[in-house]
Amino acid sequence: MESTRFTAWQFVAATVWFATCSEAWEFYVGGEDGWVQNPSESYNHWAERNRFQVNDTLIFEYQKGKDSVLVVTKDDYNSCDTNTPLLSLTDGASRFKLDRSGPFFFISGIADRCNAGQKLIVVVLAVRDKSPGGAPTPSPAPPVVQPPVTPPPKPDSPPGASPSDADAPVPAPSRSSASKAGFPCAGGVGLVIALGVSLLING
Repeated sequence: MESTRFTAWQFVAATVWFATCSEAWEFYVGGEDGWVQNPSESYNHWAERNRFQVNDTLIFEYQKGKDSVLVVTKDDYNSCDTNTPLLSLTDGASRFKLDRSGPFFFISGIADRCNAGQKLIVVVLAVRDKSPGGAPTPSPAPPVVQPPVTPPPKPDSPPGASPSDADAPVPAPSRSSASKAGFPCAGGVGLVIALGVSLLING
C-alpha cells in the first residue's frame, strides 16, 4: 500500500513538472528592421503583437559602434536618461534573456534616438504554476495527439492514390518574429500519465 502511494506521488510530481515546462523562444526586436532609429513599426506596437514568457530571449540587431541597447528603469525610460543604465549592450547582435515576469525597459544608447522613439517596453507574462498558498497546482495535461487517419481512396480514384493537399492538416501558427530556442518537454505528459495509470492499476 505504501509503495502504491509513493508511486502515485511520484507520478503527480512528474506530471506537474512536464505540464508547467515550456519552450523558450527567440524574438528579433523590430522584425526585419532590427534596432534602428526609424523602424517601419514602432517598437512598442511590435511588442504588443507578441507574447513574451520567462526564458524567452530578445535579439537586438544594429550597427556595432554606432548604436547600443540600454536596459533601464521606468523613470530613465520615460526621460531617455542614458547615464545610469542597469545594463549596456554594444556588440551589434545583442541578446537579452527575459529571466522574470513583469516589465523590461530598453532604450537606444543615443539619447536623441531614444527621444525620437527608439525605445521598447516588453512585458513578460506571469508564470502560472503556483497557487496563492505557494503549493504547485497541476496544469491540465494536453491531450495525446494521435496520428491522422488516412481516409480510404474515393471510388473514382485509382488504388494507392493519396489524399489531396486539401485533406492534409493545417500547421499551427507560430509566434511572430520568433523562433524556437528551448527544450520541448510538454510532449512527455502523455507518456507520464500512461505510466502512472499503469503503475496505479498494477500496484
